[in-house]
Amino acid sequence: MAGNAVRSLWAEPRAPQPPVRVWRDWALVVVFVSLAIFESFLRRDLLWLPVGVVEAVALAFTLLWRRTHPLAMVALAFGVSIVVAIASFAGHAGGRVGLYSMVYLLLLTYAVFRWGSGREAVAGSAIVLATYGVSTALDQAQAGDEVFGLVILVLPAVFGASARLRVTSRLRAMDQVRLREREQLARELHDTVAHHISGMVIRAQAGRVVAESRPGAAVEALEIIEAEGSRTLAEMRTMVGALRQRDDADLAPQRGVADIERLARSQGDEPLVEVHLSGDLGDLSPSVGAATYRIAQESITNAMRHARHASRIVVLVAGERDTIRLTVRDDGDAVSTIRPRDGYGIVGMTERAALLGGTIQVGPGPDRGWAVDAVLPRRGPAR
Repeated sequence: MAGNAVRSLWAEPRAPQPPVRVWRDWALVVVFVSLAIFESFLRRDLLWLPVGVVEAVALAFTLLWRRTHPLAMVALAFGVSIVVAIASFAGHAGGRVGLYSMVYLLLLTYAVFRWGSGREAVAGSAIVLATYGVSTALDQAQAGDEVFGLVILVLPAVFGASARLRVTSRLRAMDQVRLREREQLARELHDTVAHHISGMVIRAQAGRVVAESRPGAAVEALEIIEAEGSRTLAEMRTMVGALRQRDDADLAPQRGVADIERLARSQGDEPLVEVHLSGDLGDLSPSVGAATYRIAQESITNAMRHARHASRIVVLVAGERDTIRLTVRDDGDAVSTIRPRDGYGIVGMTERAALLGGTIQVGPGPDRGWAVDAVLPRRGPAR
C-alpha cells in the first residue's frame, strides 16, 4: 500500500494551467521587500546585516515564478539561504543571518506541492528538510524549538497538497460529468439520425413505387426527403459540436413530452403513427421528458424499420402520480424472437430508463407486432 502511494506520488504530473503572474504576486514582492528594509532598521542582533538584507530582498523575487518553476525557486531560495548560513558560521559571524521577513519562503514550500509534479514535490521536500537540518545544527537550537520549527515548515506543504487534491478531485468529477453528457449526446445523435434516415428511406421507397404512375407524388416524396435531410444535418451538426472538447459548444434545447405529438404520421403515410397523451404531463424533470421523447422516437423508428406488414403504430403517454408511462405498439406480423439487426437503439433506450431509475420492457406484443413499455419516475432518479 505504501509503495503504491509513493509510486502514485512520483508519477503525479504538474497541476494544469498554473497562473503565470498576477498583480498579487507583485504586491507580495513589494510587501516583503518593504518589510525586509523596515526590519533592517530594527534589528541589531545581525552582524551580517547588509548580507541578510540583500538576501531577503533578492530572494523575494522568487515569488514571481513560484507556480511556473516551483522546484527551481525552492532550490534557489533555500540553497542561497543555507550557503549564507554556512558562510556565516565559517566566518564566525555569530547569531542569526536571515531576516524574519524571509517567512515568504513558506510560500515556496506551498507552491511546490500545489503546482509541482510528484517528482518536484519529493525533490523540494528533500531540499527544504536538508536546509532545515543544517540550520538547526548550526544554530544549536533546543529540541522544543526544532519540533516547532519543523511543524511550521511542514504546514504549508500540507496546505498545498490539500489544495491540489481538492482541485484534482473537482476536475475529475467534472470530467465524469462531461463523459456522461457525451454518452447521452451520442445516444441523442443515434436516435435523431436513425429516426430521420428511416423516414427518408421509406419516402424514397414509396416515391420509387409511384414514380411511373404518379410523377407528382414522386416529386413530393423528394421534397420531403430534402427537408428531412436538411433537418437531420442541422441536428447532427449541433450534437457533433457538443461532442467536441470545446466547453462553449452550442447545445440544442432538449425535446420533451410535448414534442412526441410531432412524431405522428397522417393517414396517407404507411405505417400510420397515432400519438395519444393523457394524464398529468406537466412538472416533469427535463431529463425525464427528453428520455420519454427519445424512447418514443426510437421505438417508432424500430417499428417502421423492422415491423413487417405493419399498418399502424400506436404511442400512448400517460402521466400518473409519481411516474410517466410510455407504451408503443405496432400491428406487424407476429414475432417470437428479438428482431434481427438489434443495434444500439434498444441498448440506448434501456440505458436511458436505467439512468433515471425507471424500467423498460421490449419484446413481442401480446397479439401481434412489437411492444415497448417504459415506466419512468416523474422527477428523475432518487437522490
